[in-house]
Amino acid sequence: MHQSVAKLLLSSLITLLSYGPVWAQEKAPSDLIRKFRALRDTSTWRQVAQVPLRFPVHHPQGMVRVGDDFILSSVEVLDRSAGKGVGHLFKFDATGKLLADVKLGEGPKYHPGGIDYDGQHIWVPVAEYRPNSSSVVYKVHPESLKVVEVFRFDDHLGGIVHNTDAHSLHGISWGSRNYYDWKLNAQGQVLAANQSPDQLRVPNPSYYIDYQDCHYAGSHLMLCGGLKSYRQGNNLFRLGGLDLVDLTTHQPVHQVPVPLWAHSGRPMTQNPFWLENTAEGLRAYFVPDDGEVATLYVYEVLVK
Repeated sequence: MHQSVAKLLLSSLITLLSYGPVWAQEKAPSDLIRKFRALRDTSTWRQVAQVPLRFPVHHPQGMVRVGDDFILSSVEVLDRSAGKGVGHLFKFDATGKLLADVKLGEGPKYHPGGIDYDGQHIWVPVAEYRPNSSSVVYKVHPESLKVVEVFRFDDHLGGIVHNTDAHSLHGISWGSRNYYDWKLNAQGQVLAANQSPDQLRVPNPSYYIDYQDCHYAGSHLMLCGGLKSYRQGNNLFRLGGLDLVDLTTHQPVHQVPVPLWAHSGRPMTQNPFWLENTAEGLRAYFVPDDGEVATLYVYEVLVK
């Protein structure tokens, strides 16, 4: 990339970031929900920036924005068949520069999933890299990056959100085929943490995409991004989308496809995403690609 183009993209992104994170604004969640419900399959997404990430991202999973920085969970696979790998929680700035790398997990539990930020802590599930396995859930302070184990669970948790209105946690299984809910006490401890998956499991009624990354949006709703691969003969089509899910009923209340693809052919909602308000609509951040070289894509959509 030419230096002048890179400077222009960086200047554009810093300007975009000046709006501030959606969660820092008292009325932003309700605005976010209203605007998201106004999205349609015909809505036009416009790319406004793309920022090369200047570190190996491995296999990204979830992302949140805290202030002007981003937190990205990722899986580094060393030997999947042997259950060997490293779970990462990367912190990077608006220029794509790596600020910190926190290692998460233990033994075969090295697969961080989708993450959530509740204004105080980042919630991260780390599981074995296979369905019907086991997980450990952590909360991480965004500034000190201190890691605290919260609880363990006998299934693969591919994502988790903190419903700050109900003071509860909500997880999704491998492929988001099932939901799990846990209440928290006043000290932030999980009530009935020893309950089995069979006691808590609620089937997901939606099948058009598998959720990869979810974030609490307020009003007992969470926003989830994901994708699904569809095959017709030898042709494979990958569709990405965003869903608004009611945490009290586990039902999607608004679903929109996101017809955006990276140069690699991956849907923008392949894994990590972050959505926030702008003056005229919504802004989305995506990191769909794996490996040594990846890009933070920034898109905006107008919402009346």
